[in-house]
Amino acid sequence: MMSQPTSIDAAPPTTTATPDDSTTGVNRMFIQLSVMMLLEFIVFGSWFATLGLVLATNGLAPVIGTAFTLAAVAAIVSPMLLGALGDRFLASQKGLGLAHLVGGAVLLLLPAAVGASSGTLTVTLIFVYMLFFQPTLGLANAIAFRHLGADNRHFPFIRVFGTVGWVVAGFGVGWLGLSASVGIFYVAAVASFVLGFYSFTLPATPPPAKGVRFSIGDLVGAKALRLLRHRNFAVLMGCAVLTSISLGVYNTYASTYLGALDVGNVAGVLALGQASEVVFIVTIPFMLKRIGMKWALFTGMCMWALRFVLFIEAAGSGNWLAITAVVLQGICNDFFLILAAMYIGQVAPVELAAQAQSMLILVVSGIGAFIGSLVSGEIYTATVGSQSNPEPGDWSAVWAFPIATAALAALVWAVFFRQPRREEATPINA
Repeated sequence: MMSQPTSIDAAPPTTTATPDDSTTGVNRMFIQLSVMMLLEFIVFGSWFATLGLVLATNGLAPVIGTAFTLAAVAAIVSPMLLGALGDRFLASQKGLGLAHLVGGAVLLLLPAAVGASSGTLTVTLIFVYMLFFQPTLGLANAIAFRHLGADNRHFPFIRVFGTVGWVVAGFGVGWLGLSASVGIFYVAAVASFVLGFYSFTLPATPPPAKGVRFSIGDLVGAKALRLLRHRNFAVLMGCAVLTSISLGVYNTYASTYLGALDVGNVAGVLALGQASEVVFIVTIPFMLKRIGMKWALFTGMCMWALRFVLFIEAAGSGNWLAITAVVLQGICNDFFLILAAMYIGQVAPVELAAQAQSMLILVVSGIGAFIGSLVSGEIYTATVGSQSNPEPGDWSAVWAFPIATAALAALVWAVFFRQPRREEATPINA
């Protein structure tokens, strides 16, 4: 635990904090940050996991690829902008709250658009919503790392509540029978409003670069781009793009594929993947100690390729292989997304913390997901979509693409990333 109180719990200048005061403050902060992560992923998991299935069920299968591609475009456009503004002008907890309040209002408009089978309006609303939601992923990470300070090894134990939130959302949606229903948007909207108001109760997280001269380049996170001059950071971002292509394909078509396999309660099955994250996330400190950051991340990249191999094999060998592929989510995400965020938390200068975390969201949920959604959408249209009565075996070409990109990411990472000699990565002097 931290030996000093965090900023929100610091004692007045004339008072000396006792060890008990410090412990109480840290425990309170841990609970606040954990609830933040829980709600953040209840919002995300309640609708995003089965969006493709909902669109297909309501006669909008042709726009599935477009919807996820526009969600990725939103991740490219908005996180760096909000990260730059947050670093200078807007307290992070306030930015998180405002984004979720506006996002909740947009979600309430989606059921009518989908119910009317209006593809154009549906994808437009999804794009607008994601403009507000995508930056909150980086903001949540930045808030957590800011208040953890030197104790960022505790981040996995806070982030695991995000995984729990996704599991709760998935099982809840499945139990309510809403996997293929527009009702998922109402669930997400309610959760978004709750998190929006809750965010204003979070520990105060003032802009770390307040008062620093603002330039046009800050609008696109130009200063955070300077971090790419450092070899390991550049390799991480490049491999994140390649690996997240697989994530983009999975998010776009996993629910539709499970439906094609006649898997029941798709939302509940997909939630098994997040449930496995709860198991694997607590192994991160142990794995970092045993094999280090480089090989732990390498493991995550390899698992992305393996899960799509299992998807291909499931077409002829049984649904249990597809469910196994879903359960691999624990290793795929924990040993890729969370470790990448932890590495950035170690090396990014404090004045660029929000922008650096936003850059990770940009390349993962933006660039990588954009490429994955766009290309897999084209492949889907040319193969599965071109069949009058498609069979699960017709999906092989869709899954071959992310296998190739994940394998390439693992190769590039193994060859070019230099494992730090010290246990902690050296902070970058930007």
